[in-house]
Amino acid sequence: MGTAPDPTDLHELLKSLRVWAPETTELRAFDPATAPDTPLPLFTTWFAEAVTAGETEPHVMSLATRDDEGLPDARIVMLHGADEQGWSFATHATSRKGDQLKAVPYAALTFYWPRLARQIRLRGPVAPAPPTESQSDLHARSTGALAAALTGHQSEPLPSLAELKQTSESAWELAQQHPQTPAPTWTLYRVLPDEIEFFQGDALRRHVRLRYVREGWGGWSKVLLWP
Repeated sequence: MGTAPDPTDLHELLKSLRVWAPETTELRAFDPATAPDTPLPLFTTWFAEAVTAGETEPHVMSLATRDDEGLPDARIVMLHGADEQGWSFATHATSRKGDQLKAVPYAALTFYWPRLARQIRLRGPVAPAPPTESQSDLHARSTGALAAALTGHQSEPLPSLAELKQTSESAWELAQQHPQTPAPTWTLYRVLPDEIEFFQGDALRRHVRLRYVREGWGGWSKVLLWP
C-alpha cells in the first residue's frame, strides 16, 4: 500500500497528480473538417457539451489584460453571453481591470473544461456596452450580484473585514428592497475576437488545435496548429 504524498512537499504532490484521468475525463474525437465556417456555433456546441458532461462552472473563464505599461494581468471572471457582438463579462469601470481596459482596450479569454480535455482561447479588442444595457444585464442577475455591485470599491484598499461586512450588509438590504437600484460604474464589456482557438486533448498527445482568424467583418479563415 503506497504512502500518501506529504501535502507540504509541493514537488512530490505535483508528481502524484494526473491530467485527464480516465475515470474523470472523456477524450472525444474532434474532426476539424466538420467544423463550421464561423466559430460561434462551435463554441455554443462545446459549451453545451461541457454542461452536459458535468462541468460544475463551465461559464467561468480567465480574463487577461495589460496595464498602461504593457504588464500582463489575469483573473477568473464569469461569461455573461456570447453572440455576434462578442463574448461578454462585467466589472466596475473603476476596478483594476476596468482601468486596464480603458488604457489598453484589448483582452484575452480562456475556457478550460477538463472533463472533456478541451480549452478555448480567444483574444480581441474590448468595448463597453452602453450604460443602459450594462444596468439591464446587472438587474437580470441575482440579488447577490446586485449587492456585490452596490458594495463597490472593487480593487481599492480595504481598511478591515468589519468595514466590508457593514458595507455589504447595507448593499444587500438595498438590493433586496429596491432590486432596480443602479450601480453606475458597473459595466458590461464585450471582447470581439480577432482569433479563436479550439483545443481538443488526445490520449497520445496528438492534440487537435483549430484556430479561426477573422478576415474582415463576418469572414473567418481556419488553420490547424501543431500541438
